[in-house]
Amino acid sequence: MTEHVQPAPGPRDQRPLLIGAMTLLALVMVFLAPMALDYYTVNILIRACLYAVAALTVDMLWGYTGILTFAQGTFFGIGAYAVGLVFTHYGFSPTTAVLAFLGALVAAALVAAIVGWFAFWHGASPLYAGVVTLVLPIIVVQLLYSGGTLTGSSSGLVGFEAFDLEIETWFYIAGTLAVLTTATLTIVVRSDVGRVLVAIRENETRCSYLGINAPRIKIVLFTAMAMVAAMAGYVFTCFGMVVAPEMTGLVFGTELIIYTALGGRGTLVGPLLGTIGIDGISSYLSGELPYLWKLIVGTVFVAVIILLPRGLIPTLGSLLGGFRRRETARVSGLRLRRVEPKGFASQSGAMALAISGLDRRYGSLKVLSGVELTVGSGELLSVVGPNGAGKTTLMRCISDGHERTAGHVAINGNGIGRLSPHRIVELGLGRSFQNTSLFETLTVADCLRLARTRWERPHLFTRSREICLPEAALRVVEATGLDAMLDHETRNLSHGMKRALELSMVIALEPSVLLLDEPTAGLTKPERMMVGSILVDLCRSESVSVVIIEHDLDFVREISSRVVVLHQGAVLIDGTVDEVVSSELVHAVYAGKGAAGQDERAPA
Repeated sequence: MTEHVQPAPGPRDQRPLLIGAMTLLALVMVFLAPMALDYYTVNILIRACLYAVAALTVDMLWGYTGILTFAQGTFFGIGAYAVGLVFTHYGFSPTTAVLAFLGALVAAALVAAIVGWFAFWHGASPLYAGVVTLVLPIIVVQLLYSGGTLTGSSSGLVGFEAFDLEIETWFYIAGTLAVLTTATLTIVVRSDVGRVLVAIRENETRCSYLGINAPRIKIVLFTAMAMVAAMAGYVFTCFGMVVAPEMTGLVFGTELIIYTALGGRGTLVGPLLGTIGIDGISSYLSGELPYLWKLIVGTVFVAVIILLPRGLIPTLGSLLGGFRRRETARVSGLRLRRVEPKGFASQSGAMALAISGLDRRYGSLKVLSGVELTVGSGELLSVVGPNGAGKTTLMRCISDGHERTAGHVAINGNGIGRLSPHRIVELGLGRSFQNTSLFETLTVADCLRLARTRWERPHLFTRSREICLPEAALRVVEATGLDAMLDHETRNLSHGMKRALELSMVIALEPSVLLLDEPTAGLTKPERMMVGSILVDLCRSESVSVVIIEHDLDFVREISSRVVVLHQGAVLIDGTVDEVVSSELVHAVYAGKGAAGQDERAPA
């Protein structure tokens, strides 16, 4: 087992030490602040710190994972009502305090899991998730209104006994909770798991085809953030000893989104400081300008969204020259390592890919009709045909169980049914796309690590420096020069480099069936020949079955063991390279395309 180390690695990553130092400094400031602030300001800051914790959960969901949610205020209110209900109806004691705390976490988790199951199913759009979380606070408020004496209806619950602590102590609790929540989430977003969250935000479809169960990750994150928000609501009500339906409502949930956007989405520090600053200023303005302060805050919000879309904190940091919003900050000392394959060829002995009676219709338009196709272990099949023949649609039907209208598809003897792409990847499938599908803000190293998620569980609190790849994927990386660009963001790569990166990612999955849609587009001739030799070697040494759509007919002749010609959604001919080349029927089909089909002319 050999290693390939990135040339001239930089110094060790200092971010963990910096996070620790900043956290310690923030905690010192929390414990010194009550000595310098008046009673009213301390009171306001307690509330602002707890609101900030809820805003941090919005940033984790919206800023880092791309889930716009209006429900975090509701989960804050669930934590608050857990305190009010238990202390009002069962009295206050250490036992009931613990029960209320556990009840807050469990109730928030259950509600979040149910809502997440409805909001994040495979294929659900971000808009759909936003609508579901928009409805939740409306439903909860109506339930509270109809609760009568149990929930206090529209008046809420007041006058119950709770913890008897000095206001300075409450400030220490709220401030410490805000600081530690920020520090913990900062570590998470800079870890391997944080990279997965950003990948879901950038390109959830590609994540699914890397075997990443994005809906499950969203539900788990949504549930975890609901529990954090409920914890903040618990502390808030223990301090204020008042709970009202408005604490679970849509207005509060929207305010948390505003705080996050104004502070700086996807930064954590921005929403923290933005919430504390805006809520603190609003508290003073509401006394001085009782009828205008909300208008002022709303106007500022609109102005910031238009003029400073990144938010106040990132923009201010950029002006000072010391801040750059980077979810995927570069890590020095990156190392490529060859590993023994864990996947590739199926051991079941079944046909690698079997398709029968495959149809795909879009309304009255029939794109595929009665496709019959088998691919044996270690076979390299090229699929060719005129534009519009249904080649890419065939790829979609093989890799996503929801795509086909009728027919049967089996991978290694396992029918795909209506399975989602990430489940089909587990059966041994890997796929590249006709248009390169990557993660624009992630680095080359991050993309390669993501491709190994199926085999290497991401770490929650650390970021790996080592990239373990099978020999074939490593050959693509080294031959195309990607090994010298590991810390470059993919959006800065050339088109050819992006194609090479996507190919190496798909091979890194170690699939037994490999679907490649024009994998050499944009590559030079030597690079195309290199890719061809790697694919042939995969078929021979690992018994991988490759199905490739390709317009470079010289390339097809060089590597293919079999060729299938699609025409008008059906298999026109299925045979060896020589049989297809010599077929008069194939020549007639291509000749019928005329000048528009020059790139897909019949093999000569």
